Amino acid sequence: MTTTQHPSTKQDILQYLVKRDSASAHDLANQFNISLQAIRRHLKDLEDEGLIDHQVSHGGMGRPSHVYQLSQKGRDRLPDRYDEFALSLLDTLAETVGKDQVSKILRKQWERKALEYRQRVGTGSLTERVANLVGLRRAEGYMAEWYNPEEDSGNNQGDRFIITEYNCAISHIAESFPSVCGHELEMFAIALQGCTVERTHWLVNGEHRCGYLIQAKPVGQDS
Repeated sequence: MTTTQHPSTKQDILQYLVKRDSASAHDLANQFNISLQAIRRHLKDLEDEGLIDHQVSHGGMGRPSHVYQLSQKGRDRLPDRYDEFALSLLDTLAETVGKDQVSKILRKQWERKALEYRQRVGTGSLTERVANLVGLRRAEGYMAEWYNPEEDSGNNQGDRFIITEYNCAISHIAESFPSVCGHELEMFAIALQGCTVERTHWLVNGEHRCGYLIQAKPVGQDS
């Protein structure tokens, strides 16, 4: 019997791993509702291409199992390569005018971006503004999500949110000019007036996602 390999399934596996960080073949078979044998064929192909790696897990009883993660090559396959020309330009500027001047240019750029975000997210409820901000980030190449952690506790007051970004559209710039990550926090705070923004996870630190805690400031506190 001839088996047809579906490239979309392989891409789905990469997308799943970037969100979950790691998964076993059983996890993936259950997620995509296909046979374990078919998943293992996809995983072997992806591993042969260098897009994923595996580690052996010895937890629990029975035979050790393989746990799969994205390799750096796999991450590079995802839509986060928009920054290559920009990084080359910034490197040229740094050689010409110095890194301090480039940092000032980047800060000015993020200030302009923050004001653009503020205008485009609107003046609705915080829930609406967070949803709009995540929509803008997705349009710019970020694999972004948001949720209200208060819903899990039954206290759905809409004043605390988590924004998660599983890739970084400017990752290569952040490696060479890490100050842009600090500007990103300021940018979100300007865009979402009346809120504080705190980083909870950071791709640059080796984590598999960037995370931001958005909280409404107490009534009467200056924004």
